[in-house]
Amino acid sequence: MATIKRIFIANRGEIAVRIIRTCRELGIETVLGVSQADQDSLGAKLATRSVRIGPARSSESYLKVGTVIEAATATGCDAVHPGYGFLSENQALAVACRENDLVFIGPSPDNLAAVGDKLTARRHAEAAGVPLVPGGSVENLEEAEQLAKKMGFPLLIKAVSGGGGRGMKQVRRIEELQEQFNLAVSEATAAFGDGRVYMERYVSVGRHVEVQIISDGATILHVGERDCSVQRRYQKVVEEAPAPCLSEKLRLGLHEAGVKFAKHIGYLSLGTVEFLVDVGREEFYFLEMNARIQVEHPVTEAISGLDLVALQIAIAEGKPLGITQSDIQLKGHAIECRLNAEDIYDDFRPAPGRVSLAWFPFLNGLRVDTYLQPGSMISPHYDSMIAKLITWGETREIAIETMTKSLTVCALEGVKTNELLHQAIMADPQFRKGGVDTSFLAGLLPSITKAEGRA
Repeated sequence: MATIKRIFIANRGEIAVRIIRTCRELGIETVLGVSQADQDSLGAKLATRSVRIGPARSSESYLKVGTVIEAATATGCDAVHPGYGFLSENQALAVACRENDLVFIGPSPDNLAAVGDKLTARRHAEAAGVPLVPGGSVENLEEAEQLAKKMGFPLLIKAVSGGGGRGMKQVRRIEELQEQFNLAVSEATAAFGDGRVYMERYVSVGRHVEVQIISDGATILHVGERDCSVQRRYQKVVEEAPAPCLSEKLRLGLHEAGVKFAKHIGYLSLGTVEFLVDVGREEFYFLEMNARIQVEHPVTEAISGLDLVALQIAIAEGKPLGITQSDIQLKGHAIECRLNAEDIYDDFRPAPGRVSLAWFPFLNGLRVDTYLQPGSMISPHYDSMIAKLITWGETREIAIETMTKSLTVCALEGVKTNELLHQAIMADPQFRKGGVDTSFLAGLLPSITKAEGRA
């Protein structure tokens, strides 16, 4: 059993600040690797120490395995926490940590290999008896046409190594297949260096629901589910826990399937099994497993009372969970809104710049995860998310009302944000009713633009 005394954080922004917060509570020192653009960031000020690992461009800093390992060992760290994004699911980093006597705070290299390739993950799901969306891999256009004729339309083309909607194309009829196939392969190659794609049946009315898994290797438990159906171009915008308007049979089935998949691959650490819920058929299908902490983990923390980062660190140290499934009691409802620096009236173009004011209210049931401080520079080199507002209430209605108030009174100046988009979502009758599908936001956006006179 390892005792971790100093952690190298191979990330930036709000997740770096989030990890530092828990490490401070645990009495663990932190070393934050920063690019040139992040040298004066809040994370750099809060960490025990920060070290520069390269220029602003992530390919020359946050994505360099060798640089991360060198910085971690040179600063006397025991472990590396990759956060989410960047190298968080990179098998090479996990292997390099092992070879350099560093604890990788995440799953094993074998686990990462099992879920990092979506085709391999699909095969594991099938072997575990977890439902799958009908589909399969295709190596060329001819194979794509043959599979499409068997599956029917509409369908989705997806990148094997993809994420965040990159390399994903919807095809509604055979005449579109060639163009969309070539675009998917091109995007996948550019984004991931891997042009392999596969196809799945497109579920027209579907919800994105994911199950939080925690495992010490011997005990695998779930911490309920989250609904992430409010999306724009496959990017999550609002998440909540628990998922509203699910039958108890469906909810329990999702939990069981998530644990079953994790057990099948011998999963160790924190992870999330994602599913597509077919609303019309009252069925669900395996999508993928994310072998890391998720952006939306705070809503699960809010309803469970658990510190998932602390659990992640404890598991990495080799400590047993020390709890059973019945010990995990989920209470109330939580909602998270991702605040992004973007112009919602200019096709959500990122809006980098300097923040002149960043103020959030102190409200019962409100948690704010952010790296913002007055004078913060929002860099064009990274993701546009600048803060997460998380509200908890005894009921979903209370959580929504607290979020509405929080969005109304918070003050962010100096950059454009998607704050008004979130206000519109919270006010929408369909969202308030609960159980919206992944097409919800696309249908809402035109009315927001028209209301502002920007149509």
